Amino acid sequence: MDFQLTDDQRSLQSAARRFAQEQLPDLAKQLEETNTAVPHDWLKRYAELGFLGINVGEAYGGLGLGNLEALLVVEEFAKISSAVAFPVFESCVGPVRAIEHFAPESLRQRVIPKVCAGECVVAVSMSEPDAGSALTDLRTHARVEGDKILLNGTKRWCSGGGHADGYVVYCRFDDVPGAKGIGAVYVEKGTPGLSFGPQEELMGFRGIPSSDLNFDNVELPLDAMIVPGGGFKKLMEAFDLERCGNATMSLGQASGALEDVVEYVQERKQFGRPIVEFQGVQIKLAEMKLRVEAARLLIHRAAKNAEDGMPSILDSSLAKCFANEISREVTGTAVQLMGGYGYSKEYPMERRLRDSWGWGIAGGAIDIQKVNIASAMVGRRFNQRAG
Repeated sequence: MDFQLTDDQRSLQSAARRFAQEQLPDLAKQLEETNTAVPHDWLKRYAELGFLGINVGEAYGGLGLGNLEALLVVEEFAKISSAVAFPVFESCVGPVRAIEHFAPESLRQRVIPKVCAGECVVAVSMSEPDAGSALTDLRTHARVEGDKILLNGTKRWCSGGGHADGYVVYCRFDDVPGAKGIGAVYVEKGTPGLSFGPQEELMGFRGIPSSDLNFDNVELPLDAMIVPGGGFKKLMEAFDLERCGNATMSLGQASGALEDVVEYVQERKQFGRPIVEFQGVQIKLAEMKLRVEAARLLIHRAAKNAEDGMPSILDSSLAKCFANEISREVTGTAVQLMGGYGYSKEYPMERRLRDSWGWGIAGGAIDIQKVNIASAMVGRRFNQRAG
């Protein structure tokens, strides 16, 4: 058991940290103010430096590194803002990995190299108006007719909705009920029959576009099928890695807040001395550090246990649940310690607080992770529909 990063991992982490801290704060502020996504010229810069598809196979344009390496970069970007980190998240632990692991080779070759080159953004679309935590209730349906797939339905809360170039869409095949009918298809933006609802106005996640997706007799080629009906378990395996990414985005809000507030309390003076000299402040700093380090260890353990594969539902749920909870605590404490400067939109702290609440909702709410943990502990799934 080794808790030390390798020299190569530290070099990658340092490169990501240097780029994020030197290049991205102004971009983060711009995205927050305009509520627009990372522009394509910036995506090209990300790609040129190797920050897209870090753990994607070299055959598809990625670096071919491990999940831990990808998460190290995600955290450094997320310390600046969720918005600037989102393309890294989506290319390393999001829908792109589902395509890489399960889609036909023709679809992999068509999509993944473009993502790694910064030429394409892919989002995942899971939730629906009546299917969030109860994902197996989804109604968007697909059926194969000859040499094409017909897709109909509505998806909700799609991060990247209206902005992304392609979507991994969870859907039900042939009206088969429950999990047994669920699979996923890939839909390109601009496909006839695909339309988008208005952009959501959310409490946080500004710079991460979100909207409904509407499918009206959308026709897709057969190789757009990522996973056929009955492949829900495979999709959830890929989603276990996305949970680790969500946890890391959440951690980034907390660790970024901690770094900023440690600097602030040493500079800010009250009653004639830096406020770090007050015991109450020292205790808060220690509590924040405890939470950040524990969350990071859970995330890194999940990634390490999985090696280059997919984390277990237990490891990923533990990491996500804990990181989501401590992120809210740590950013809230940081706002309090910084007073008016923490509460002001002129500084990034209040943005971190708002985004922390979002990560505990996105990708499976905190309480759902606790149900996953309990299920893994006793070795069986619980029927939430039972009265």
